[in-house]
Amino acid sequence: MKESTFNPAQQEKDISSKIVAGMERVSEVFKVLLWEKAKLVGLSPIQIQILIFIAFHKRELCNVSHLAKEFNVTKPTVSDAIKVLDKKGMIIKDYSSSDSRSYSITLSELGTDVVSQTYDFSNPLKKQIDGFSQSELESLFGTLSQLIYKLNRNGIISVQRTCYGCKFYEKNNENDYCNLLQKELLNNEIRLDCPEFEEKASG
Repeated sequence: MKESTFNPAQQEKDISSKIVAGMERVSEVFKVLLWEKAKLVGLSPIQIQILIFIAFHKRELCNVSHLAKEFNVTKPTVSDAIKVLDKKGMIIKDYSSSDSRSYSITLSELGTDVVSQTYDFSNPLKKQIDGFSQSELESLFGTLSQLIYKLNRNGIISVQRTCYGCKFYEKNNENDYCNLLQKELLNNEIRLDCPEFEEKASG
């Protein structure tokens, strides 16, 4: 019982535990900010997250199966959220794919309007991060992008679109290189959500 990242005594002697506890605090900030917007527009947090995701991602990713993986929830949970959004007229189901049972989801005019009211929910957090120096930001981003990649490789995060897991990425003489863009990547050019991401074959 004593061996817990949430035990202050353990945090005192283990910086990794302090970092995990700190990340939990940050995740709470996300929840609070999202709930505040949810109450304003009469939607649940997951419904807002789905709308925002659809607004900024290509159509192939905007279906029930992928959204369930993206947000680490079950397909029925996503289906329920989609039903509500459909009933409220915020989304349009597009059945034009070759598989008549599946559909992709786009925003209606009302859905686009709701996104314009909610997509900036994380701005209070961004405002604080903007206050760090460039070198602090680059160091923090480098650590975060590696952590996300490792969590994905260990099955803790099911979806990621970061350079490290992409077939176009390679390590070239200790430098990061993108074969699609055909350029060396600086630390701050590594992407976490790349539109051109294609998963590298596991091997």
